Amino acid sequence: MDRIPTFPPSKDWDRRMISEDICPSLTPVKTVHHNPWFTVNNRGGYFTTEMKEAQGIILPIVDRKSIILVRVCRPVIEDETLELPAGGFSLNKESPEKGLNRELAEETGVILEDISRLVPLPPIAVSPNRNPNLIFPFKVDITQKEYDSRKKHDNEIKEVLCVSFSQVLKMIKSGEIYVALPISVILRFLVR
Repeated sequence: MDRIPTFPPSKDWDRRMISEDICPSLTPVKTVHHNPWFTVNNRGGYFTTEMKEAQGIILPIVDRKSIILVRVCRPVIEDETLELPAGGFSLNKESPEKGLNRELAEETGVILEDISRLVPLPPIAVSPNRNPNLIFPFKVDITQKEYDSRKKHDNEIKEVLCVSFSQVLKMIKSGEIYVALPISVILRFLVR
């Protein structure tokens, strides 16, 4: 247990993001369930859910005063939640920056011509008792003009919002924003 997550992740990605060798000390490994999105393994008595693709999340900051949020249809909890753009990508097919730029475009309609604008943030363990994969956040600064000229977003997104920092904090405090990963990324940024 002497591993430290690598940072920045765009240089040498931490193997816990997506890898065959996560949890190498937990053996034997028996696959209990698998589907196109994740695998459930029994790793030496610890049951884990392991993503098939790398996962990331984007913190889009507009003019250093607002955050782009997406309202996402979440049938499993029967709600439309406010979140940050996020998603999976195959490290065999695209870099983390390319994958997250694609997710940003799909979910918000904001298209970045220069993916070097995506700045890696420290990784986050979402559910370390069950999921050994880390989530890697990126921040991107965009202008109000870029936000206003965004294209159409995909169908899983109900709405794209640009919300001031102060209003986002109120929405977190009131429970209007209640999904853990976006809250952790937003608060880590705002309390810097």
